Amino acid sequence: MQRRVALALLLLLSACAGSTQVPSSSGRAQRIANLQRAAKLPWTDEGRCVVREASEPWAVVVERCFPALDTDRVRFHDTSGRCTVASADAAALGLGVCILAAPEIAVGAVIVVGVVVVGFAIKEALDAYEFRQLYPGEVTSTVGTRTAPRETMAKRKPQPEPSGLDLFPPVPGEPAESGRRPECKARRVPHLGGNTLHNQCADRIPRNTFSGWDALVDGKNFDGLQGATRTLWEVKTNDIESYSPFVRRAELQKQVEEAKRERALAEACGYQFAIGVRTEAHKKLLEILLPDFNIVLMTWC
Repeated sequence: MQRRVALALLLLLSACAGSTQVPSSSGRAQRIANLQRAAKLPWTDEGRCVVREASEPWAVVVERCFPALDTDRVRFHDTSGRCTVASADAAALGLGVCILAAPEIAVGAVIVVGVVVVGFAIKEALDAYEFRQLYPGEVTSTVGTRTAPRETMAKRKPQPEPSGLDLFPPVPGEPAESGRRPECKARRVPHLGGNTLHNQCADRIPRNTFSGWDALVDGKNFDGLQGATRTLWEVKTNDIESYSPFVRRAELQKQVEEAKRERALAEACGYQFAIGVRTEAHKKLLEILLPDFNIVLMTWC
């Protein structure tokens, strides 16, 4: 029975992938498209299988990584009828794979229950690709780098011992000029407080140079720093729309005053400023009160 089921599943996958697969223009484009597509799904392995198989056609990625999909949170609906098979056993094994493997998924065919947090491995792969796009020279310059001969190493000047004030490498995008105030240099410091959700949302800011840390600038702990664009972040994780009208007004007023002060401090040090929120309702409320601010819906949180 198991052999018949496996054979039926293989035939099903061939029919789904072979009849509709569209060839990609390049291997890199296919890999990025697969990662972006997989980022919308919940994975139990943080997306490691997808990252490993992303260079393959999407149907192959689905076939190999389907066991790592959190199927308890995914609902499959064969709206087209093309994935239906006669064998109930093969259907149980292959229906979801067939629907998910389709290059173009019909609306309502795949429904994810709850909010999807992009798998850590997928996020790292996409962030690395975006970094290469922004700074191609920094990537290509390392290709073919070899270890310097011992004679050359011996001639180099000894490097001073670290002072202990900053034991981390410089932030990408940090200005080279020495005229900026020393307190404007961003430094890694531990998170304030013990709000786990808040810290997770901050750490997962795309391309967060200080993931796992706060960014200390001019005496202020910011929740994140995108070094490539010199953008300091503050995140808000409270469900403000669930508050009573009185409490909501008070909390919004507090956030508005804080945001104005924080952006002024960031801009004085040469940084941009962004605010991340968890809900669309919160975003709309702040956009009304802070129309010229960068308010971002944190889909990763």
